[in-house]
Amino acid sequence: MGSFIAPFFLALLISFISTPLVRKLAFKIGAVDIPKDDRRIHKEPMPLIGGLAIFFSVIAVTLIFLPLNREIVSILIGGTIIVIGGIIDDLRELNPKAKFVFQIIAGLIIIYGGVKVDFVTNPFTKDSSLIYLHWLSIPITLFWIVGITNTLNFIDGLDGLSAGVAMISSITLMIVASKFGYTSIIILSASIAGACLGFLPFNFNPAKIFMGDTGALFLGFMLAAITIEGVMKSVATIAIVAPILILSVPIFDTTFAIFRRLLNGQSIASADKGHLHHRLLNKGYSQKKSVLILYAMSAGFGLFAVVISRANTRQAVYASIGLLLVSVLVAIRLGIFEKR
Repeated sequence: MGSFIAPFFLALLISFISTPLVRKLAFKIGAVDIPKDDRRIHKEPMPLIGGLAIFFSVIAVTLIFLPLNREIVSILIGGTIIVIGGIIDDLRELNPKAKFVFQIIAGLIIIYGGVKVDFVTNPFTKDSSLIYLHWLSIPITLFWIVGITNTLNFIDGLDGLSAGVAMISSITLMIVASKFGYTSIIILSASIAGACLGFLPFNFNPAKIFMGDTGALFLGFMLAAITIEGVMKSVATIAIVAPILILSVPIFDTTFAIFRRLLNGQSIASADKGHLHHRLLNKGYSQKKSVLILYAMSAGFGLFAVVISRANTRQAVYASIGLLLVSVLVAIRLGIFEKR
């Protein structure tokens, strides 16, 4: 576990130093978010592409601390493609189909590099046997990559929310990966956590810069990739639910948003004010309190994932599934599917 210290603090330092420089660059090239509708929480023009600072940090730390094997190279190339698409979107607002093209290309690259879900553990058998996916491996991996890539972008609606949730998720992944001895995943997770923490002083309310799609999509992609490489490739029983627990807040918010929009006859790509953070604001919480509540939720699910990963039993999997179902029922009770 000690292998995380240097990567974490170097990523933090690079991110902290480079964010003000990226902020100046954003103004210079016109990557600025001007509030045009009532969905925007901020009222003043805000520089975007802050995610470049996070990207630079993660790339630099990875190149310094990790050997460039096939898997790592494919993750870095895929992440770079996601960032290129994010920059274009922050500058010109790509349509959803164009965004998906970048994400699918990035996903296919890491699949070619060997980062894919080859099997899942069956927790409902006595010996927790493996179910090999064969040709289904590619579409299932793509579904996970594209889905998680977008979840961080969906929740990026309050100052510091995506960066903080990504940091908490990365720390959880780092701890879980340490159980399996995955040094490369520990270092990757540490670099993401450190980069997010270095960015947060400029992004937490009141924000001086937004990460934009450049950062939110990159973080989502990286978390998707390292959960595959660091958890789903394990034969451990808990591998089937641990990634969902670790990323529960963005996964739940995105899933609820999709179902809500379908039930209301809207496109799943359309924007609304029904996200978890919007509902907290509507209940009278401030931006800071709303973000801290969602941090606490993410940390709570993450802690549960760490505890059960150490237990690694069928009972732990059942408890996890029960927790996820209860969370869905609570969300339904709170009217999370209602149109807003």
